[in-house]
Amino acid sequence: MAKSKTLFFCQSCGYESPKWIGKCPSCESWNSFVEEVVSKNETDKNEWRQDSKSRTSKPKTLNEIESTGEIRIATPDHEVNRVLGGGIVAGSLILIGGEPGIGKSTLMLQLGLSLQKAKILYVSGEESEQQIKMRAERLSTKPSGSFENFYMLAETATKNIFQAIETVQPNLVIIDSIQTLHSHMLDSTAGSIGQVRQTAGELMKFAKETNTPVFLVGHITKDGMLAGPKVLEHMVDTVLQFEGDRHLAYRILRTTKNRFGSTSEIGIYEMLGSGLREVSNPSEILISQKDGQLSGATIGATIEGNRPLLIEIQSLVSPASYGTPQRTPTGFDQKRLNMLLAVLEKRCGFRMGTQDVFVNMAGGIYVEDPAIDLALCISIISSMEEISVSDKTCFAAEVGLGGELRAVNRIDQRISEAEKLGFEKIYISKYSKKSLDLTKTKIAVKSFGKLQEVFQDLFK
Repeated sequence: MAKSKTLFFCQSCGYESPKWIGKCPSCESWNSFVEEVVSKNETDKNEWRQDSKSRTSKPKTLNEIESTGEIRIATPDHEVNRVLGGGIVAGSLILIGGEPGIGKSTLMLQLGLSLQKAKILYVSGEESEQQIKMRAERLSTKPSGSFENFYMLAETATKNIFQAIETVQPNLVIIDSIQTLHSHMLDSTAGSIGQVRQTAGELMKFAKETNTPVFLVGHITKDGMLAGPKVLEHMVDTVLQFEGDRHLAYRILRTTKNRFGSTSEIGIYEMLGSGLREVSNPSEILISQKDGQLSGATIGATIEGNRPLLIEIQSLVSPASYGTPQRTPTGFDQKRLNMLLAVLEKRCGFRMGTQDVFVNMAGGIYVEDPAIDLALCISIISSMEEISVSDKTCFAAEVGLGGELRAVNRIDQRISEAEKLGFEKIYISKYSKKSLDLTKTKIAVKSFGKLQEVFQDLFK
């Protein structure tokens, strides 16, 4: 049988070469050549349904196309439903990435086991069938004999995987992981750029033609990016990121691309011996439990997607011992921290140029919401002056370069969440108060226009 013909193309400029080259002669970029299939044997049937009759597509006007709603599979996992925008869309290709040992395989196996009425095919190229069975018995609360709709396949060749799919006819396919698959259309090893793109393309063709959702588990590089070609993220419908410190119990499922929903939603889990537990009230992990009041700890009201969160900001300010002061934020943008420190020094008169500043967002979450600016400034001054702030007080306002407090969006949801969690007082911008109805609010809402006014009221 004749082999498929392949060529190497530069990803930067498209230069063609019969063999791999380290440096492109055209654009002089390094390591940009990838292997592509340019022709294949017509009798080769390793692609999904290559032997089926070819279909020709004709252009249609928008009026001729029928509008149908998205068919979604609602899972028992409410965090997955929220992140995906309401459930798994039929025919979608979903890529989930994360660090080794973070719990990607556990999440996918737990999701497959929870869908009792659907037929699931779990394809593993990294673990044996016995390993998957042991983990399934540990994760599932059902007896070991009740897995009749969960099919397991330890295989890496796409041709054999598609033959198994034809036999099982599953409602959901889980691939763990895409870097272990290989297609004999290419001679390169599994995990190479060409193999990842080729196998993902075959799976995408299967998902779209059969309307079957497919989950792909992907590895990440040391920089935290998904391994493989960048085009892999463009091919799939949804990209999920499973984050968190594997030495801590909590995990965050975040979406970075979603063709069927919002990209600002997050799901929070707790890693237990029996699997991942959904955290319905994230504020329980983002507000640390401590004995007594400590200086440098404040509570800020932030929003992730449609979910309001109360998060604890911890600061430690100490005199700089090595000449150049250190600025070390964890879970917060360093440039924005430098800007807020400049505002405190220029507008409020605090000498921050001689202080080391360390900032930490409790719970291991990364926050980009500017509404925590006020809580961060109060936390820094609280640590610097050794004055504690009441743990029944929270803050929600953006700080401008002039030291003014700017309004933030959806302030009513932030106030409502703070009230539900038992807070007695919240500080906001006076420009946010204009659109609020505080007649039914039990929490004390204090509004100010300048950062200095908050200091005077809080530390009087």
